[in-house]
Amino acid sequence: MKENEALENGIYTYGEEFTSFFRGKRVFITGISGFKGSWMLKVLSLAGAVVTGYSLEPPTEPSLFEVIGGDSLCNFVAGDVRDLEALKKAFFAARPEIVIHMAAQPLVRESYKDPVYTYETNVIGTVNVLECVRLSDTVKAFVNVTTDKVYRNLEREEGYREDEVLDGYDPYSNSKSCSELVTGTYKRSFFSGKAVAVSTVRAGNVIGGGDFAKDRIIPDCVRAAEHGDPVGIRNPYSVRPYQHVLEPVFAYLMIAKETCEHPELAGSYNVGPDYSDCVETGRLVDVFNKCWGLNGGAFEYDPEFKPHEAGLLRLDCAKIKNVFGWRPRWNYEKAVAKVVEWSKVYMECGGSFEEGSKIPCGRAALSDVSDVMEKQIAEFCAAV
Repeated sequence: MKENEALENGIYTYGEEFTSFFRGKRVFITGISGFKGSWMLKVLSLAGAVVTGYSLEPPTEPSLFEVIGGDSLCNFVAGDVRDLEALKKAFFAARPEIVIHMAAQPLVRESYKDPVYTYETNVIGTVNVLECVRLSDTVKAFVNVTTDKVYRNLEREEGYREDEVLDGYDPYSNSKSCSELVTGTYKRSFFSGKAVAVSTVRAGNVIGGGDFAKDRIIPDCVRAAEHGDPVGIRNPYSVRPYQHVLEPVFAYLMIAKETCEHPELAGSYNVGPDYSDCVETGRLVDVFNKCWGLNGGAFEYDPEFKPHEAGLLRLDCAKIKNVFGWRPRWNYEKAVAKVVEWSKVYMECGGSFEEGSKIPCGRAALSDVSDVMEKQIAEFCAAV
């Protein structure tokens, strides 16, 4: 099968059944201007969904949302999830059938610098979105995207299960634990017996082309490669569940689809790689350097501000496998190779990963970037 036919010819859950379901569906996404939201928008645009995105302006410059021309792929409403009235206005104008909540302050170190903003966005923002869902007569499925860091971390070898204690250590992780608790309370208090399927999804660390954020290992790797520098990492021995961004993006959409059709399946789900793909950060950097064609390795440095971070973190994903038959499709080495592929195409178009750099002028210059994203989505859908 040709790669560009994968979205058309019925591959597993992500084939024709998937695209037929989302074709014409009204989907409301918060945080759409971020890295993960931009990949989700690209997938939904290929499926023919009618997407409304409510989000702050892109959080980085450059941004993937601008690279893909995100405002032309959806009805984009610039707004803050902390502003309930503005959110309600956009929400009820969209009359969504599916709501995916991804708006967040997503960085651990930033949460130490500004905990109030982190809690306001990640907790009150969730309350506000759920208020809109509560008052809606159109929503059939709601998916709250949280994180693998919601669990009380015991630095153990075993992966954490969905029924374990939610008690994130740092302000970011704890605010996401609170977001989980808020969702559970709304589900019990307002959606019991109603035809609204409410789920939360806890994903591991995501990597992929177009992530320009600070304080993330893969963007740091690309910036170092761009300048021929070695990569600085905070802790080369920390173990994380690294996965390509398309793994959780398709999982979120799969859960939305399946719970629309089978509301009894709604709940909390982990999404992460198999244990063999939970690797040390230093190993991930070594694989990146090899894929890029670089010699030399990473070095450890002691930053001026180094807050607590978990050393060992894995997820037990048996539940989503058993309920939906879900399986991860790309191992971490394949995921890194896809990051390198995307990044090199972007640079060949004249793009840079330097903070504050502008995207290449003219949409034609970025057609190759769009093509490589569609190619990677098709390859992912075709993977077994």
